[in-house]
Amino acid sequence: MPTALSKQDIANYHANGYVIPKYRLEPEFVKELQDALNTLITNNPGVRPEKLVSAHIEGRNDEGVTGSQKFLQLAMHPPIIDLVEQLIGPDIILWGCHVFCKPASEGYETPWHQDGHYWPIRPLANCTVWVALEPSTQENGCLRVIPGSHTAKQLYEHLHEDRNDLTLNQRMAEGTFDESQAADLELQPGEMSMHDIYMIHGAKANTSQQRRTGVALRFMPGTSLFDRNLRPSAGKTGVNVSFATRPLWLLRGEDKTGLNDFSVGHRRA
Repeated sequence: MPTALSKQDIANYHANGYVIPKYRLEPEFVKELQDALNTLITNNPGVRPEKLVSAHIEGRNDEGVTGSQKFLQLAMHPPIIDLVEQLIGPDIILWGCHVFCKPASEGYETPWHQDGHYWPIRPLANCTVWVALEPSTQENGCLRVIPGSHTAKQLYEHLHEDRNDLTLNQRMAEGTFDESQAADLELQPGEMSMHDIYMIHGAKANTSQQRRTGVALRFMPGTSLFDRNLRPSAGKTGVNVSFATRPLWLLRGEDKTGLNDFSVGHRRA
């Protein structure tokens, strides 16, 4: 299984804002992650399975989730980091991991949004690797993207929705983009997609009889700062986050800003 993007893959990522690499996780690793997923859900009875933030932090984190080191192992998986390096360069910082598990028949919708609207990264730059642990199809609410919507590098208006059946409580304003241009990113377990921080994306509710789970791994380049003083969309997202205490890992290269703090949030063994 190839662990590198082709020149065409890289061109497609920059032109469309996303790519589905040919690489997929080894079946044994997928099984380990599926077992870890079930344990994660069992260990977090009070958290909606679509909102398992920082699942890679073992034990109880500051965002109310009891995580598992197995997801940190996924985020540091060398073939995945190899793919990320081809898109954002050799200086790679891991700063997030969000498990989105949509239960059968009542999985929440993820409204159309842009990741950059929510995150304290300056300048805005990030590659998200979305890893499927279960089949992700049109029927059970796969990830949907608007190809090319990242090219202007512009954040569009998001409106707050006071609802309790959404993964995120902010939705892009109507008329901002053409939903008829959406592409459905259907994936099988172990497959993954990669998308840009400005990409417009979302997912429909899961009304099928099949659960759908993806793990979103967040990587920013070492030329960006994770600014803990910023609170974009604070208290309005419907997801509990603590950016002030979120741990960072320098996986490759250097922190070119010299300002990122890699000690905050890390616990002594």
